[in-house]
Amino acid sequence: MNLELQKSKIVNHQSSIKITGSKSETNRLLLLQALYPNIELENVSKSDDSEVMLLALTQNLQLSTYNLIDVHHAGTAMRFLTAYFAIQQNKEIILTGSSRMKDRPIGIVVDALNQLGADVSYKGKKGFPPLKINGKKLIKNKVSLSANVSSQYISALLLIAPKLENGLELTLEGEITSVPYINMTLALLNEIGVKTSFENNTIKVNHQPSIINRQRITIESDWSSASYWYSIVALSPARTKIKLSSFKENSLQGDSVLIEIYKNFGVQTSFGNNEIILEKSNYYHQSVILDLSKSPDIAQTIVVTSFALGLGCRLNGLHTLKIKETDRLEALRKELTKLGAMILTNDSGLILAPSTRIKDNISIKTYQDHRMAMAFAPLALKTNLIIEDAEVVSKSYPTFWEDLKQVGFQIEEFNA
Repeated sequence: MNLELQKSKIVNHQSSIKITGSKSETNRLLLLQALYPNIELENVSKSDDSEVMLLALTQNLQLSTYNLIDVHHAGTAMRFLTAYFAIQQNKEIILTGSSRMKDRPIGIVVDALNQLGADVSYKGKKGFPPLKINGKKLIKNKVSLSANVSSQYISALLLIAPKLENGLELTLEGEITSVPYINMTLALLNEIGVKTSFENNTIKVNHQPSIINRQRITIESDWSSASYWYSIVALSPARTKIKLSSFKENSLQGDSVLIEIYKNFGVQTSFGNNEIILEKSNYYHQSVILDLSKSPDIAQTIVVTSFALGLGCRLNGLHTLKIKETDRLEALRKELTKLGAMILTNDSGLILAPSTRIKDNISIKTYQDHRMAMAFAPLALKTNLIIEDAEVVSKSYPTFWEDLKQVGFQIEEFNA
């Protein structure tokens, strides 16, 4: 499905948008719920990734010995489920995914699990899915891995740690990236009663065989999804307001740095009644220089916002973007260049030059990447454009296009 976005403007300047639960929190808590059935969850993400995660965990409960689990494009599910199935005793699982997933490395978490005594092997190319996992009881409790890898590898180990007979002592070697996501995992473990510590580069998680009392956890809405609304407000006239629910001022999510970052683009954030209000002012800087190593998922949104406002930006700390749904740095370079941008990329960042013109009626390729579709959509406040394969937003934000229409975006299905 290709969508034509006609040049639009916000018609309801005080719109209220409900964003469902954080995909990051949901997927962590779904795994913990599978390990500890006394956990009840509210405001669960409706994203494809979370649906895949839930389906895989449900299938595991229904099967006695063997199953093929396909996570499609869901990278978080691939990493978390590799660890989860490694401790499901007496079960043999083949864990696979899409063709792109088979090109995304998984060796770091596989090596760590096997050091702990797991039985995980490769069905094809070494270091990549699909995987053959023979679930077993893990006795060893000490492992180390490089600190500058995706936090999902680290969180995968931490989430199963309380079920290991001797807990886990994880040593991170080098400079740690994506600390907020590690802290999120530890905070959720603490919330269900698991004792943890994170000192210097060593993380310890205590053994927790069970949870006696029933626990109800309300999942905060997704800050990554909120980023597109920050971009929309930034590209709108002064005094434009949009309300988003349900968000916490003391969020566990690293992408809540949007609050500070988007002050550069004239967006002010206020909290009240379990929601945030975004309001546009007239003030913004001439360029932005940011290290996004702790929040790489909002890089695409920030670059497109900068381009739309005619600003330059320099973003660093983006080395993990090359192994996402697509090589996001290369995808950004190609699509922004089509729009008239001057942009340079390397393995860990990009530089965007200020510009004065946006080309009209450009077709944006999304590369099976939900964030490409949503990051470029706010440009419809400046020009006409086409978003190819627009249904990809279902991976994290299924109601995205309907929500845009609610505030005034003119969107029609486009057949090439």
